[in-house]
Amino acid sequence: MGDADSQRRWPAYALAVLFLSYAAGKAVFALQARLGLPSGPVVPAAEHERYAREVMDVATAQWSASASGVLGAGLALATVTALARRVPRPLMLLMLTGMALAAGAGAVVMIVDGFVGIGVGWQWYHGVLGCVVIGLLVAVIRSYVMATRHAKG
Repeated sequence: MGDADSQRRWPAYALAVLFLSYAAGKAVFALQARLGLPSGPVVPAAEHERYAREVMDVATAQWSASASGVLGAGLALATVTALARRVPRPLMLLMLTGMALAAGAGAVVMIVDGFVGIGVGWQWYHGVLGCVVIGLLVAVIRSYVMATRHAKG
């Protein structure tokens, strides 16, 4: 039960689809130099201007976010490939933990704002998606841990 043949792969595939959807949305907004996501709350013009002035160029930020989505998808898919078996287990777990913390933080904001309301503008269905993301992150990491628990790394 702890080998790669019995590993649950669907969570990695589902998470990769979500990450690639995120990356595509960020790329669309990068091309338009807009903050936010196509299905997310509208970012007020004042916030857009403040971000561009005080943080960084909006298009650059969106392209960076798009790249992080592609990286997340690649990492999720790597957990169910032979490639992941060649990466030392502690390093892979460190990368998965970083991915879970980063994506999980965004999911928590969507959950809290979607269900409670903190002023960002996420709706209840975004909160549900946040719960799905956290569930998939946990499932991917658990699946990798179970598949590699007897491997030395």
